[in-house]
Amino acid sequence: MRPSPTRRVATAAVAVLSAGALSVGFLAAPAEAAADPATRLAERLVRQTNGGDANRHLIALQRISDRNGGNRAAPDGESAAAPGYEASVEYVSGQLRRAGYLVDVQDFTYPVEVELAASITVGGTAYRIDKMNESIDTPAGGITGPIRVVPEDATTGCEATDFAGQVFTGSVALIRRGGCTFEQKSLNAAAAGAVAAVISNNTAGPLSNVTITNTGPIPVGGISQADGTTLAAQAGAAATVEMRYEEQTRTSQNVIAETRTGKRNNVVMAGAHLDAVYAGINDNGSGSAALLDVALKLGGSPNVGNRVRFAWWGAEELGLIGSSEYVKSLTFEQQLDIALYLNFDMVASPNAAYFVYDGDNSDAVGAGSGPYGSAQIEKTFTDFFSDRLGIETEGTDFSGRSDYGEFIANGIPAGGLFSGAEGIMTAAQAAKWDGTAGIAYDPCYHQECDNLGNINREALDRNLDAMAWSVGLYAYSTQEINGVPPRAQRLTMRSAAKNKMKLAGTYVPSDKAA
Repeated sequence: MRPSPTRRVATAAVAVLSAGALSVGFLAAPAEAAADPATRLAERLVRQTNGGDANRHLIALQRISDRNGGNRAAPDGESAAAPGYEASVEYVSGQLRRAGYLVDVQDFTYPVEVELAASITVGGTAYRIDKMNESIDTPAGGITGPIRVVPEDATTGCEATDFAGQVFTGSVALIRRGGCTFEQKSLNAAAAGAVAAVISNNTAGPLSNVTITNTGPIPVGGISQADGTTLAAQAGAAATVEMRYEEQTRTSQNVIAETRTGKRNNVVMAGAHLDAVYAGINDNGSGSAALLDVALKLGGSPNVGNRVRFAWWGAEELGLIGSSEYVKSLTFEQQLDIALYLNFDMVASPNAAYFVYDGDNSDAVGAGSGPYGSAQIEKTFTDFFSDRLGIETEGTDFSGRSDYGEFIANGIPAGGLFSGAEGIMTAAQAAKWDGTAGIAYDPCYHQECDNLGNINREALDRNLDAMAWSVGLYAYSTQEINGVPPRAQRLTMRSAAKNKMKLAGTYVPSDKAA
């Protein structure tokens, strides 16, 4: 999952959360109900998919990571080569081809910033500084000025008065994180005359992968808490800040697999991002592995009313690039062919939550509801969890942090599942989901410890069942989403129309039609 642009990832891993959270036992699939045509395929998929097979795919992704320097990342500003990601693409696409799918490994390109300089140098010692997203660069050679330390309180640098009592003109303003946005701190520093703003973290570790939202008049960078404390003790000393990057182009791939059967212009689409930070076994090996198990159990030529298209997205961690480029590459008619999109990003967090995307905005939080049909998708998931698994779910906002974004922006209904990232589990959630309150849903989010030991296999199996159910249900019919009836009803309607034309004497067989 792509990090929130203004939230820093926790750096401390938490030990084993509970025996249940890391259980190696997998759930049994719910018993098959009566042979209702509408649910027959969904029942079969729930019965045939299983956590053991999905776990085997996770083992494969872990070994791919281990053989490629410990990561499965897409090409980025640090490296144009991505052997771990390329091997992940080969593994997934190979499995799908053997299952009979129409498989397309699609290239896409995107710009990245390549680091040329990233330091703040004081007294001959260089310290790491990370330019904030949307900040301007410094000139070659950097910007030099005396360090001026903004007095630290609960809202350091958030008010113009914080810069009173010192001469900030021509200075490098050193400001502690907290109390307001980075943008507000940097704008106040610029207004006071500073030539650069250096914001130090207020918790252990570096301050990186954050944004000032809007480009301002001076360069803005982040440094670690420890370096901030060290530099604060050198107030008045000359500091040279140099942050320079150049834009280069990278190429990565999406894996797109489609069934050979089903209605071509009413496609059920499901996706998960395949790229990762480090090995990324929960984020997002879990969604990728579970989706692959559903696809393999469905098969490339199933007896379905609607085509099913699966996607494993590239470069999600760099800004949802793969999924966005895919949707943008489609014509309006091709977008119309997609009935709905299901997104699965992190479905086995060790301190697992059971979140369903809030399609109807019943939680009244953040982004609002999805396009028409999103509420129905949400209900499909919540009903399955409550009726079949006895689990109470919670809504999660369409916050823009995963691959549903471009689909929603183009009016395609969306939904999906999420087991939690760096957010903290509440006491009420812990009681409901047998978790641990006061720690992250995934304490290893975007860290090296996101490996095979970071998987809640009970949550993996439960979410896998819900994924299988939704794909099977919509492969049969999307009538509640977009009014397209199931295949049997379509055949009945066509037959009735033909008979009506025959009675009216207007029917012409297709082989004789002009």
